[in-house]
Amino acid sequence: MLKTPITELLNIEHPIVQGGMQWVGRAELASAVSNAGGLGLLTALTQPTPEDLYKEINRCREMTDKPFGINLTILPTIKPVPYDEYAQAAISAGIKVIETAGRNPEKFMPMFKSSDITIIHKCTSVRHAIKAEQVGVDAISIDGFECAGHPGEDDIPGLILIPAARKAVNIPMLASGGFGTGSGLAAAIALGADGINMGTRFLATKEAPVHQNVKDRLVEASEMDTALIFRTLNNTARIYNNSVAKKVVDIESLPGETDFSDLADHVAGVKGREVLEKGDLEHGVWTAGMIAGLIDDIPDCKTLLVRIIAEAEEIITRQLASVVA
Repeated sequence: MLKTPITELLNIEHPIVQGGMQWVGRAELASAVSNAGGLGLLTALTQPTPEDLYKEINRCREMTDKPFGINLTILPTIKPVPYDEYAQAAISAGIKVIETAGRNPEKFMPMFKSSDITIIHKCTSVRHAIKAEQVGVDAISIDGFECAGHPGEDDIPGLILIPAARKAVNIPMLASGGFGTGSGLAAAIALGADGINMGTRFLATKEAPVHQNVKDRLVEASEMDTALIFRTLNNTARIYNNSVAKKVVDIESLPGETDFSDLADHVAGVKGREVLEKGDLEHGVWTAGMIAGLIDDIPDCKTLLVRIIAEAEEIITRQLASVVA
């Protein structure tokens, strides 16, 4: 068993947290991760309304008696999102762990703290980690360049970002981006993290509520099968490198400034959701991290976590010890 400040803070058995993935972080997956000893997260904005989030939290509670939380990603949007109402729905439903991402969570801190909620803030740079600690979050999740979704604009991989963040902050820290194996967990701990956050790896599990074609493609993929889009918009995103991704990259490579309207039809969120639900992998863009190159099977969450912990313990207690003279 690996006992770290993260397992103590979150009251979980294993130092593994499920990433808050849009359209994926539903009760089926979150409860399976929590039942396996990690921390499952419901993705708040996957639910169409705050009332639906409240219902989803209660549905998840019927599926697990272990701790779980929600992810609340705060980003500028064309259509205003009632973030305060989503946060209040989580509080009303009795949630005790919230992962924030995107913008600074400072405005939400009084609301969360008054309800005795543990806040993990996901950030992509050391400066954002420092600010998160200053505003009072309980832990950070430091997201390296390898990650799926938005890695920020600094392009710093985990091998550098994790120890740099560890030097800069004193609160518990998850390593995120490129994790999905026992060796990755052992490496994260060696670099100064107290656990790992996994998104793409949990996408390829039996309980993930996505089409089998998506899971199978992740097994087939190599570490070369992701693409970076929105670079010209200073809003970089890492996605699976399908035909739509290639079109977006081609448009962004054209001379002159890129406007989002040039890309909007290709990257429409509804198309990405339909990829996950219907399995047409070329219908739209869908998020995947570089860890896809290390995904070889589609286990259930319990099997996956048991394996990762066993591998990490073997590396920490035996393989590393054997090289010390």
